[in-house]
Amino acid sequence: MPQSDRAIVIGGGIGGLAAAAALHRKGWGVTVLERAPSLEPVGAAISLAPNALRALDVLGIGDEIRQLAAWQGDGGLRTPGGRWLSRTSAEAAAARFGGPLVLLPRATLVDRLAALLPPGAVRTAADASLADPGGSRRPARVRTGDEELRADLVVGADGINSRVRTALFPRHPGAVYAGFTTWRMLIPLPGVRFASHETWGRGRLWGTHPLKDGRVYAYAAAVTPAGGRARDDEKAELLRRFGDWHDPIPAVLAAARPEDVLRHDVHHIATPPPAYHAGRTALLGDAAHAMPPTLGQGGNQAVEDAVVLAHHAHDLAAYTAARLPRTSAIARRAVRAARVNMAAGPAAVAVRDTAIAVLSKAAPALLLRGFDGIAGWRPPYAAQDTVER
Repeated sequence: MPQSDRAIVIGGGIGGLAAAAALHRKGWGVTVLERAPSLEPVGAAISLAPNALRALDVLGIGDEIRQLAAWQGDGGLRTPGGRWLSRTSAEAAAARFGGPLVLLPRATLVDRLAALLPPGAVRTAADASLADPGGSRRPARVRTGDEELRADLVVGADGINSRVRTALFPRHPGAVYAGFTTWRMLIPLPGVRFASHETWGRGRLWGTHPLKDGRVYAYAAAVTPAGGRARDDEKAELLRRFGDWHDPIPAVLAAARPEDVLRHDVHHIATPPPAYHAGRTALLGDAAHAMPPTLGQGGNQAVEDAVVLAHHAHDLAAYTAARLPRTSAIARRAVRAARVNMAAGPAAVAVRDTAIAVLSKAAPALLLRGFDGIAGWRPPYAAQDTVER
């Protein structure tokens, strides 16, 4: 690989670090510019499905991450009163999709990805902007502070409000509010045993899942106007909305401190950009295809993007062709799923719950089949096809 191949990644989140690691393994020199003062991630945990784990295999850490899988036995979907609408076996899901579902702290994955990069590759407190996307006969240019950097490839991994996307496609409408807000927390919960579950109510949902390190990841969502905040604190807001739901939800809320609870409105990109690249610059992750979290695929698709981009780093049109149709289709499915699991009308909720319960008893595999085209994805190359410096 020529020494002149240099890449600049704008954004040091999971997608940006994965892209930098994948490019590094392909022999590129990489620099990651993160505007935050540290790589401490926003968000409590991330769920990695077999598709993302296969992408991490390319980076050489897939098996290490699989060892963090905590879901054992049955889990499933419940009503606020505790009735099981459907049960899903971890073993059956792993057998169908060729691997487990792994839930782990975002910080763990960020640390492991950053460790794949050479010393000095990540620069924090580096607010960067795209000065020129580059072209066939000129490099791309990035400004950070008083410095201007040139690169053969720039990766815009700067999130849902991406300035790189705006620079490439100034007429793109950007992200829109998905209609609901989310709360997340990662807390110790000693002595409480429970099955991994998600619970759907009327315009509200809750999830509780154990992690390998003994902590619990819990999240909630509710249909609410954008920009809202609790009149006191977000733990109190969760108690008002979910305090009378089934066990172990009251125990989780009792164990949480107000400062443990993160709240974020959900936005998504309803209109895909015309391409995921222009010139020598490519978009990745939420900058390209932010989606509601209802399929748990946002971070997974960013990791997929990373290894595919490294594969097509010299042919960004091929990267767009490989990624835009797939991610757009998954984003549409996530929006449709949000309409179902965030349904608020009594009649719609009754129909939804009855249909899920009937399908679960009549044909349990149907509930897993909906992820066949997502979790079954495989990367375009294997780890042995890379060359580490």
